[in-house]
Amino acid sequence: MGPEMTSTTFTLDGHQIVQALGVVRGVTVRSRSIIGTTLAKLQTVLGGHITMLTTLCERAREDAFEIMLAHAQRRGANAVVGVRYDAAEVMAGVTEVLCYGTAVVVEPLE
Repeated sequence: MGPEMTSTTFTLDGHQIVQALGVVRGVTVRSRSIIGTTLAKLQTVLGGHITMLTTLCERAREDAFEIMLAHAQRRGANAVVGVRYDAAEVMAGVTEVLCYGTAVVVEPLE
């Protein structure tokens, strides 16, 4: 299942939902390395786009998304609708990223 079979809405263009399989999720917990933290602090002092943290956040979201898709496939889904993200700081410098949605079986519209 690829990203084209996911949607933040509760429909998937060109397809009809024939079965809902329930909530699926992907969770990852990330921390910054000492080098990443130092470089991010330097970028913060200089101002502008903080690329070290952007990269870390994007990687965490991508990992959580891929874990969610794998969970959906194990449940027998071929699509996920209502996809959302959430994040929380678990402890200083450690962040949990959650991606979740509803696993569904879809068929192309006639």
